Amino acid sequence: MIQPEQQRRAYLEALGIDVWVPRDHVDPCSEVVEPVAAPDGLDWTALRDTVAACTRCILHESRTQTVFGVGNPNADWMIIGEAPGAEEDRRGEPFVGRAGKLLDEMLQAAGQGRDSVFIANILKCRPPNNRDPEPAESAECRGYLERQIELVQPKIILAVGRIAAHLLLETDTPVGRLRGTTHYLDKIPLIVTYHPAYLLRSPSQKRKSWDDLCLARRVAAEAAA
Repeated sequence: MIQPEQQRRAYLEALGIDVWVPRDHVDPCSEVVEPVAAPDGLDWTALRDTVAACTRCILHESRTQTVFGVGNPNADWMIIGEAPGAEEDRRGEPFVGRAGKLLDEMLQAAGQGRDSVFIANILKCRPPNNRDPEPAESAECRGYLERQIELVQPKIILAVGRIAAHLLLETDTPVGRLRGTTHYLDKIPLIVTYHPAYLLRSPSQKRKSWDDLCLARRVAAEAAA
């Protein structure tokens, strides 16, 4: 059962508000899990087939299908979210529904379309009831995502939402403090922004996400120069 203090911290972190924790505090629910290595040498077809047949974690038991990713396999921009939801699980495509439509509009405003970027998730299977990914689940899927990044070789990665940002950057710093600056994932520039689902609930934050997209556009242009 989630304790009130944990729930409070989760809400504050989702809002980008700093949560101060005593230096000697240890989260009893934290779990360090070593990620599974990327499947070396697999091309797109072999990687997709491997993901579709994956039974590494318990999520394969409840999925309708895996959600591999969509878009341009040679994209300059790679968009990474957290995990499939119910509609994504049904359709086999990331970022659909209202949040997906908003993401499409955001990308178009930045001069990118769904067919010009590559969109993937941390997890390839939907967690039950749209809960957050478990550390072991993320670790089992990490190699697939790393191989996708190797194949795409993007000039910029856009980490969408708290969970994606935390897992990619291996940090628990709130999104509000991660955004607005350039991070790096294996020398690839990475920009953090809010999840479209959060923006639907908090439309006043859309301006900040637009600033993030403008930063990503500048960084990508510099990387391509």
